[in-house]
Amino acid sequence: MPRRNDQVAIKARTVLGGETKFDGVLKFHDSLKIEGKFEGAIESSGALIVHTGAQVVADVRVGTLVVAGTIHGDVVATERLELLPGGQVIGNIRCPRLKMAEGSGVQGRCEMLADPVGIDIFSMPLDRLKKSLARVQ
Repeated sequence: MPRRNDQVAIKARTVLGGETKFDGVLKFHDSLKIEGKFEGAIESSGALIVHTGAQVVADVRVGTLVVAGTIHGDVVATERLELLPGGQVIGNIRCPRLKMAEGSGVQGRCEMLADPVGIDIFSMPLDRLKKSLARVQ
């Protein structure tokens, strides 16, 4: 994936190539690029790159997510989510920062909270909820 000024520069330590099909739970620490097909669940505090043409059918929870392919599933990116041209997420997304290029798309709800894990609107007292929402970027 060539770097342009409007893209995040992430060098993947591990690559699941275009001919790879993987099913299961995938956990990693640093960075991973998926160029093939993946089904299951993905968990990491690191960065995930879903390359152009890649197909991911999974709930994804990562630090940083860059999508140029397609994800079918709910996504939580604790740091940022970037959708490149052609990138698609079919599912709900939750992240503090979102960058969408022209030609990308999301089918689902989008929640953008400064600390999405730290806010529970159903159990928090109203005055504390209001203070928490003041942190929303």
